[in-house]
Amino acid sequence: MSGHGKKYNAAVALLEKDKLYTPAEAVELAKKASYANFDETVEVHMKMGLNPRSADQQVRGVALLPHGLGKTIRVLVFAQGPAGKAAMDAGADYVGAEDLVKQIEDGWLEFDAAMATPDMMPKVAKLGKILGRRGLMPNPKAGSVVPPEDLPRAIGEARKGRVEYRLDRTAIIHLAIGKVSFEDEKLLENLATVIEAIVKAKPSGAKGQYIRSITLTTTMGPGFKLDLKSALNLAT
Repeated sequence: MSGHGKKYNAAVALLEKDKLYTPAEAVELAKKASYANFDETVEVHMKMGLNPRSADQQVRGVALLPHGLGKTIRVLVFAQGPAGKAAMDAGADYVGAEDLVKQIEDGWLEFDAAMATPDMMPKVAKLGKILGRRGLMPNPKAGSVVPPEDLPRAIGEARKGRVEYRLDRTAIIHLAIGKVSFEDEKLLENLATVIEAIVKAKPSGAKGQYIRSITLTTTMGPGFKLDLKSALNLAT
């Protein structure tokens, strides 16, 4: 373990090689293994039995975490006219049209969630390369291209703990489920919610084992591999 500090090595010492942990065990140990001087994020990484290059094997959607993410979510909405006013009234942090597009093109990215009304998408499309790589690009499949009448609901969900998931190029889904400071039960309930959402989102082209492995970790800590049967039982 050369090259790592004493705290990291002590955290890794909690990990038993080749052991599969129940979700409750993994949450407890991941929190014990947290050693940073800030409230680390608890993360879940799912290795999927999917081909990211196949159009019928894509997974993308949202999950509403019952206990949120433990942080203030800054919501940006691309909207104008009455829709822009509705977004402001619903509590969006930033609302605008071409002005926001220009700000983002110039390098401003001080927000955590972005959505747009359908009429704004031609203008927002030019931000694909900037927002796409950060998982912030509004997308109908992710529920972030929102009709004006649905903006209050969507903004409220984003603030409460709406997380977007998608299959990456290595066939892994990465998700945050809360903070180390959360009670174990709240982390487990958030975990159950995301597993249930991803199971329900199984694409038509999926073949063989859909979810191959699930690992739970924190921002700085080691990863604890879950017993798959126990993890899937959370969502039933």
